[in-house]
Amino acid sequence: MNPTSTVQRVDAHAKVTGVLRYGADRLPHDLAYAVFAVATIGKGRVVDIDTDAAQRVPGVQLVITRIDPDELRSPGFIMANGYGFQSLQPLVDDRVAYRGQPIALVLADTLLAATEAAELITATYEAEPIAVTLDDPGAETITQAEAIPIPMLADTVTGDADAAFAAAPVQVDVEVHGPAQHQVPMELISSVVEWRGDTLVVHEGTQNSGAIQNGVAQQLGIDPTQVEVISPSVGGGFGQKNSLLPHIGPLAIAARRLGRPIKLVLTRPQTFHQASFRPASRQRVRLGADASGRLLAAIHEIDQQTSRHDLFPGLYTEVSSRLYGIRDFRGRQRLVRTDVQTPGYMRAPFEHMSVYAIESAVDEIAYATGQDPVEIRLANDATADPVTGLPFSSRHVAECLRRGAVRFGWAERNPQPRSMRAPDGSLIGWGVAIGAYPGSVTPAIARLSVNAAGTVTVAVAGHEMGQGIRTAIARLVADDLGIDPVTVEISVGDTRHAPQHLTAGSWGTASALPAVHAALRRLRTELDLPSTGAPDLRAAVAAAGRPRVDVEATTVGAGQPTEPVVDRLRTGLVTIAGPEYPEFVTFSYIAHFVEVTVEPTTCRIRVPRVVSVADCGRVASPVTAASQVRGGVVWGIGATLREQSLVDTHYGGFLNSTMEEYPIPVNADIHRIDVDFVDQPDPLLNPVGVKGLGEVAMVGVSAAIGNAVFHATGTRFRRLPIHIEDVLGSI
Repeated sequence: MNPTSTVQRVDAHAKVTGVLRYGADRLPHDLAYAVFAVATIGKGRVVDIDTDAAQRVPGVQLVITRIDPDELRSPGFIMANGYGFQSLQPLVDDRVAYRGQPIALVLADTLLAATEAAELITATYEAEPIAVTLDDPGAETITQAEAIPIPMLADTVTGDADAAFAAAPVQVDVEVHGPAQHQVPMELISSVVEWRGDTLVVHEGTQNSGAIQNGVAQQLGIDPTQVEVISPSVGGGFGQKNSLLPHIGPLAIAARRLGRPIKLVLTRPQTFHQASFRPASRQRVRLGADASGRLLAAIHEIDQQTSRHDLFPGLYTEVSSRLYGIRDFRGRQRLVRTDVQTPGYMRAPFEHMSVYAIESAVDEIAYATGQDPVEIRLANDATADPVTGLPFSSRHVAECLRRGAVRFGWAERNPQPRSMRAPDGSLIGWGVAIGAYPGSVTPAIARLSVNAAGTVTVAVAGHEMGQGIRTAIARLVADDLGIDPVTVEISVGDTRHAPQHLTAGSWGTASALPAVHAALRRLRTELDLPSTGAPDLRAAVAAAGRPRVDVEATTVGAGQPTEPVVDRLRTGLVTIAGPEYPEFVTFSYIAHFVEVTVEPTTCRIRVPRVVSVADCGRVASPVTAASQVRGGVVWGIGATLREQSLVDTHYGGFLNSTMEEYPIPVNADIHRIDVDFVDQPDPLLNPVGVKGLGEVAMVGVSAAIGNAVFHATGTRFRRLPIHIEDVLGSI
């Protein structure tokens, strides 16, 4: 029997029994607890801060209100060759850039004392007017391509979209609005920080151990070799934990002053204000087509929120320009400066709303031309990349559509809106949409060793955040060497064992597996083993005359120069290749088919059935892959019908910053989700044939739901989420 055939998740037992440990689970000796006091204005400066009552609380050891900027430097913004989710470092001056910004740090013997003391701190402010929405007076709109003049952020333009649109016999003009949203992973942001001599040890649930190691070293003015970051299990991340967060530097300084380890767990409301979020956006799409539904032109214009202190760039048109074979395309992306912390990445950060806009417009074209929504998508499939003219490394979105249509029973759909009803009188709607996500890879170093007992140990760049990267690595090693995958020892997220790159953007598995694959090839060479087959590892190591055999392999993306990108990997900087490579372009694809019901009295929308078919190259771990898709669909349901971070336009910040007030889907909202895969390897992207999956799983879900809601009600909804009151006012 294939040793991997019965393995579902190598860490499943540890997860369900509570053996798995996260950053906040550490309790070193003499631990002190940290809690932030935060600003209660949206913008201005701190004139005075009163900590007397806080310092009188029994157990309080230290209250820090200001750190010299020479002692704690800016980490730099991750999207501007830095390490932090934002460049602004709180506590180094009197400025308040956004509500919820830390203004003091309390250290105490107990969490209770630290919390009580932080709540007793009061401040006097000089408040300034704020702008927190795209249309607020004082919000500043700038053109992204002019503000950040680098090629990857230039506006996408092919042909003459304006002329082609003007001449098109069929035209649609759609404007959609996406709200600010937060990632709300179950595991809160947390750290345990301690000094062991001159070495700073950070236990943190992070997607980017390398950025923490190098970024906090830069902040403190020490060598990165003096920082160890250990993150074997992130818990949920979804982009919230993809960079150095502003609490770690102050904790390191506090731990040094106090001479004790320090633990911090941000409260849920603090995670809404001390980490990134999906920015609000407004997107206008104009599509032109001929009478048969052939798409002739697309114009996609976006306004996206950013902060005053950083420019968080948008990449919305990277997908919208390539979703179909449209020759004439023009994109324009603008950034709107507002008084918030710097927005950032959240699952399918740009692609979610970009595809909602495009696929809503395509659905309108289908109705305007009398075409079936599946057939019009098939008819407009691209045979080569419309932006560069390069071939796709693989593109099986048509197979996703065909297979999904059969599994869903699409042929039984009555195309007339409001024509299908359930036995209880509920309106039934069926919708479809496709999604795409860039196929990116990053440099990775894999270190593989085999000892005299035949035990295989792997250390590689990557972070386990629930996506199953450990299982995928274990299966690859086990398949190659013919061993039991549960015996493979895997280290990820640990800067002591291998340089760590940011894990995000669906490149984690697609970057780690090729490096491990290369290390396996090198191991066979080192042990003089055949290129295939299950070897006797114990005998091979004994024959080598060593107690342990170690090998290392480095991989980079196609066309990346090895030395400079590996240098960036070692220094914790983001180094991404794709989706454009020298000889091809790579995306992952998916097709979603959705059924909704709309209760006729309350107008409550439910999603009883979803069929999703993905093209992610070779499926490296079928069980965890299917879980990724189901999770992405759940996220799409939440983004379409529930989730919205409500802003306080008077005082700044977010109003619904608790799990009680930020609605996400619960079990009662989720019904049948059928998942299938094309499972065709992509040999051009990497020798393992894998592409990304975790992000594309969400892309297109909202559009499919929105199109299904139109089919059920006859009304298009342009603003997400779709609320009950919106539907009540339309039918």
